[in-house]
Amino acid sequence: MTDIKRSKRTFSFEVLPPLKGTGTTNLFSTIDGLKDFNPAYINITTHHSEYVYRELEDGHFERLRMRRRPGTVAIAAAIQNKYHIPVIPHVICSGVTKEDIEYELIDLQFLGISKILLLRGDKARDDRRFVPTPGGHAHTTDLIAQVDRFNDGFFVDGSPIKCPGEKFTFGVAAYPEKHEEAPNMDMDMAYLKMKQEMGAQYAVTQMFFDNGKYFDFVAKARAMGITIPIVPGIKPLAKLSQLTVVPKTFHCDLPQELALEVVKCKTDEDAKRLGIEWTTEQCRKLYEGGVGNIHFYTVSAADSVREIVKRLL
Repeated sequence: MTDIKRSKRTFSFEVLPPLKGTGTTNLFSTIDGLKDFNPAYINITTHHSEYVYRELEDGHFERLRMRRRPGTVAIAAAIQNKYHIPVIPHVICSGVTKEDIEYELIDLQFLGISKILLLRGDKARDDRRFVPTPGGHAHTTDLIAQVDRFNDGFFVDGSPIKCPGEKFTFGVAAYPEKHEEAPNMDMDMAYLKMKQEMGAQYAVTQMFFDNGKYFDFVAKARAMGITIPIVPGIKPLAKLSQLTVVPKTFHCDLPQELALEVVKCKTDEDAKRLGIEWTTEQCRKLYEGGVGNIHFYTVSAADSVREIVKRLL
């Protein structure tokens, strides 16, 4: 059983479902490189569908919306069946209706998967702001309310579930440097507290590179009455381009000390070695500061994460 709250130093990690048609070789390779270090659990992401375009005979383009990755539920089942490691799949608002979510929950119950991470999800790449799918949810709190209702034994249309299964427990996201759409940190943290009050048992943070921001965030959360564990989410730099791409994409700052060292790197391999060194020390200080579990984002950094975990554990 996954225990987010245990005091022993542990780690967990997140994997990305494979692109359509590419199989599970790379996915399983990532897990193979980390499974022997006894991960507490594996998160499986899910993605908003994206627009793709088809050229018509008249030269115009027809915009289509389709999913580009296979279902998170299926990948969670494959990992659980092959590795017997606890899985915590993402369930999101993006690109799905309330009924779609309901079927996800039913499928997860059939598989015996009762721990999930609830997120709004990103906006579609071509949208300027988040646009909920018709018949779907606009906010994570709406999604939580549906899961809570499901746990209470009711479908989304209000009809009772004849044979309720095991209740879901869930975590949510947190942002030490503020969600990009939040007007200020206080309001952002007020929503986190609301999610706690609605049943969230823990939060996993967006990636950060400055431990001071994480510890300040946790201190502020505790002062506001947020008592759930706040698991730090970490990703090592692995490429030179990430010096500018990461802050822009994930809305987090790189400390000046790290940025100056990245500038000195001549190759991606130099940046990768720097990322391993920086992140290893960052994680050591997090553990020393009382953190029990560190969550790693492995996309484009699986080898680095393996080396870091090897050094730490």
